This record gives sequence, structure tokens and C-alpha cells, in this order.
Amino acid sequence: MSATSPLAVTFPDASAISGATPRIARARYKEWDRCDLTFVELSEGTAVAGVTTRNICCSTEVELCREYLKGGTARALIVNAGNSNAFTGFRGREAVMAIVDQVAAHLGCSPSEVFVSSTGVIGVPLPKDKAEAGLRAVFKAAPCSWEEATNTIGTTDTFAKGAVASAIVDGKRVELVGIIKGSGMIAPDMATMLGYIFTDAAVDAAFLQKLLSASNTQTFNCITVDSDTSTSDTVLAFATGKAGNTPLRFFDDAGADAFAAALHDVCRQLAHLVVRDGEGAQKFIEIEVTGAVSDESAHRIGMAIANSPLVKTAIAGEDANWGRVVMAIGKAGEPADRDKLAIRFADKWVAQAGLAVDSYDEAPIAAHLKGYDIRIGVDIGLGSGRATVWTCDLTHGYISINADYRS
Repeated sequence: MSATSPLAVTFPDASAISGATPRIARARYKEWDRCDLTFVELSEGTAVAGVTTRNICCSTEVELCREYLKGGTARALIVNAGNSNAFTGFRGREAVMAIVDQVAAHLGCSPSEVFVSSTGVIGVPLPKDKAEAGLRAVFKAAPCSWEEATNTIGTTDTFAKGAVASAIVDGKRVELVGIIKGSGMIAPDMATMLGYIFTDAAVDAAFLQKLLSASNTQTFNCITVDSDTSTSDTVLAFATGKAGNTPLRFFDDAGADAFAAALHDVCRQLAHLVVRDGEGAQKFIEIEVTGAVSDESAHRIGMAIANSPLVKTAIAGEDANWGRVVMAIGKAGEPADRDKLAIRFADKWVAQAGLAVDSYDEAPIAAHLKGYDIRIGVDIGLGSGRATVWTCDLTHGYISINADYRS
């Protein structure tokens, strides 16, 4: 790992999830001295839901994931780190199918219950011999912690990212644990990262899919590091049912609202952690847009600001250059009126009605920008649409990491 991000958050005390057992091993996909293969064995009857990238150059792993999600059940998760196996043609598909078949034979399950993700360099076929040897090793490995599993799925990540939550469902306490990797190539058109959520709650697969898709819209789809959407992005949720609650199928079921809130909380935590580990990041930036003609319009305006290199470098330089925010709003292609715009940093309005406020004092704004957590607010002044998105600053560190990525 590179030097730990100054925005890092300590990995939480993550409980074991009954019915989900993680193990790790070394497949040696790259020349590094670390584990790079994660295997999570899931109990029979585990429900699964997921969202995947819309990048049309996606990997075979993503294509199979979409296909297998139709079955609604899972027995295993395999994550390979160091090689994305994307843009690798028939050789890439052959390697993934070999993994699927090997795991299915080991567990005695259907191949469609084996979910595989890979992350890393694009365009290099996944070495089938290393994958098969790695699987043989991981099948015999002792169970590991969720933090160890998280470190194993990482690539340029600088810290292990995890989130926990719990809820009372049908009189039973259910636990949720989420792990995620992601640091660069982050600008979701779904979810730009590899993320996995495990719960012992009993949840119908179709209902779990509705909940995950809804949370995805307001969490993973609201973050960006560099405006690039990966070929491998996948977020999966697994519900083992071991908590013993009556399976959740509808929003009016007992405890459904509590579980939905807990799942959303985990997704939001994980999304924020990815931004906090943005490649080269020194600042975590929240952008709140209000007064747009619709929520969708507010989101697009927010992402235009969040993806602007000029805005992001200004924040990196701790420069309160709100004119760059105005520029980003204007280029978003959404309804806006220059003379109705209002912009704030933290709780201080710097511009209203298309002008700098009469009492504008840059000193408190400059002080806010010296911190690690930056808040920008924009009011469009045209309607009731609102959205919040999250990004990080753009520093020389991002260039250094990505210029040397394959070295």
C-alpha cells in the first residue's frame, strides 16, 4: 500500500456474519508480497442482489455477475486483486469459467451461484494456472477477519474500508458488514468500485435488489474521484438468513424499514470511504445542490462541480475561488440562471443573486479550506430539486500514482 490517506478512517469492529465465512490466499497475480485472492463461502439459500458498471467495455466477471443475479442465490464470492481480466477476450472468459467450475465442484453447488470479481490492470488475461492454484490454497485456509479480507481485495487503496450496522427485524437483531475497495477510476455510472455487503438477515432476493438499487442511487452513484468509470465495478449484497427472522419481502413487513435504513447506512459509509481514499486526496468534499428544477438536474449539476479539475485543484490549493463553481454550474447543461445563483462554503454565503455578497470576508472561508472536510453549497433558485454528492481534491499525488501504475 501507498502512504495512508490523511482522510483514513479506522476499520470498524466487524462482527462475524453467520453463514458467511471469508478466507484469503496468495495467487500471486502480481509481483507483490501479499494475499490477493479472497474467498467467501456462503450458506445454502443465501439471497444475492447486485449492481454493476454500465461501462460497455466491462469484464467477463461483470457479464457473468449480471447473468447469475437472475437466479437470486449465491454460495460463494471470489475476488482477484491485481488483474481486472477486462478486455481479454475468450482467454479471460475461459479463466473465469475455470474459477467458477472449480469453486462449484468444491462446494457441490450450481456454477450460477459462484460470483467472481477481478480488479487491477486492464488488458492482461487472468492467469488460469495461478487462479486454480490460488483456489486450492484458499479452500484449505483458515477463516480470516473482515479487515484481512478487505486488505486482500485492494489495489491502490491505502487503508482497509469497512462499515457495520444492525437492525431489529421481526424481533431479531440482524447484523450487516460491508467491505469495499476503490481509490481511483471513481465516477460511478452505477458503482465504480468492488463492494460487498453481508447480512445474516433473511431477505427475499427481489426485495434485496430493490433496496440495494435504491441506496445505490443516493450513495455509490453520488461519488467521484476522477470522472472515470471502471470496467469491473460491482457491488453485491448477500443475505444468509441465519438470523432467523421471517424473510423480508415487502416494505410493510415488520422491520423492513429498519433493515432498509441499515443497508443504506452501510452503503453511504462505504461510498464516503472510497472518496476519502481517493488517489492523492487531501480533502473530502461534500457538495450540496438545492433549488434545481428536479433532483436529477441537481445531481448532474453537483457532479459537474465535483468532476471539475479547476474546482478540485482550487480546493487542493485552499483557494476560495468560487468563480470556478459558477463555471462548473454553467457547463452542466442543466437549467440555471446566473442572476439567481447562490454559493456558500461551509455555512458562509460568498455569492448571492449572481454577485459576491456585500459582507464577503474571505478569512473564515480560507480557514475552512485548511481543514480536511470541505462543504460547498449551491442554490440554483429555480425549483425544489436537491442532491448531495461527494468528491476529493486533485493533487500531484494523483498524477504520481497513475503515471506509475503499471511500474
